[in-house]
Amino acid sequence: MKILITGNMGYIGPTVAQRLRKSYSKAQIIGLDMGYFATCLTASKCLPECRVDSQYFSDVRHTDPIILKDVDAIVYLAAISNDPMGATFENVTLDVNYRAAIDLAEQARRQGARSFVFASSCSVYGSGGEDAKTEDSSLNPLTAYAKSKIAAEQELARLADPTFVVTCLRFATACGMSERLRLDLVLNDFVASALATGTITILSDGTPWRPLIHITDMARAIDWGVQRSFQDGGHFVAVNAGSDEWNYQVRDLAQAVAKVISGVDVQVNQNAQPDKRSYRVSFEKFRQLAPAYQPKIDLHAAIEDIKRGLESMNFRDPNFRSSQLIRLNVLKALKEGGYLNEDLSWNEWPKSLIA
Repeated sequence: MKILITGNMGYIGPTVAQRLRKSYSKAQIIGLDMGYFATCLTASKCLPECRVDSQYFSDVRHTDPIILKDVDAIVYLAAISNDPMGATFENVTLDVNYRAAIDLAEQARRQGARSFVFASSCSVYGSGGEDAKTEDSSLNPLTAYAKSKIAAEQELARLADPTFVVTCLRFATACGMSERLRLDLVLNDFVASALATGTITILSDGTPWRPLIHITDMARAIDWGVQRSFQDGGHFVAVNAGSDEWNYQVRDLAQAVAKVISGVDVQVNQNAQPDKRSYRVSFEKFRQLAPAYQPKIDLHAAIEDIKRGLESMNFRDPNFRSSQLIRLNVLKALKEGGYLNEDLSWNEWPKSLIA
């Protein structure tokens, strides 16, 4: 078996590679990544890419077909991966999250791959109101990121057939400690704020709903997608991936962190404009399709996991939102330094660094 993971050098990738290596010990696992965040290691005792058999530093928008030779399954994690980055690099977001995904899927299908797992997002529901959204609910994307995910899903559905099984996992908001940690995610941010400043400041009024999922459970869901056959849900499925118990209002997440980390003050901006990005999600279909791959980590365990990871890094930076732990900062720094051009392709080395 041969598995290709695109975007394997990001926040989720190291955990996914670890899970797949354990589940498919004899598989040949290949990583493909631009390397934007290669140096953003956190609490890692070795380079996470040691878990893959081959690592390509390559632009997923221009994948060499030779990389897909004899590949059985593709896990598409490559993405401009949140709303602020999507707003800053809107065209690139569509290129990477949508167009490149479809191009890669088409190539893989022609070369005989049998499975394509696409990391989608519950953000496709946008302003969802109070009712829990199911896969049949109307979509209301509010950002370039969410729109790119919907566009990819729709085109992937067209490509799927019994010999090319496509699984689109609409993930809840990610959280948890990683060997390439991000702090631009709500729960991770709250734990970091609590440790660094003793205060959690909620920029909204605290009422928006967010479903969450730990990255270990995301990897578990991806494992299901890799091995899924067309008899198990059809040749194409878009499914919410997470747990009903993990639907929380933002203020409840902050209070949960304050219970784990003593002495933390939670401040809510009562005058904030309503955050339209609010949605509760039903994960019933995922429970039915993948009973053996359900999330196992609860909110308390996730908070403890992030806390331990940050403490192992001796994390105490009150200005972490200006650091490398925020992905948009990394891209901006690379671009301002002359390493990346306008479409986030790598330039040649800046002349100041050439002897």
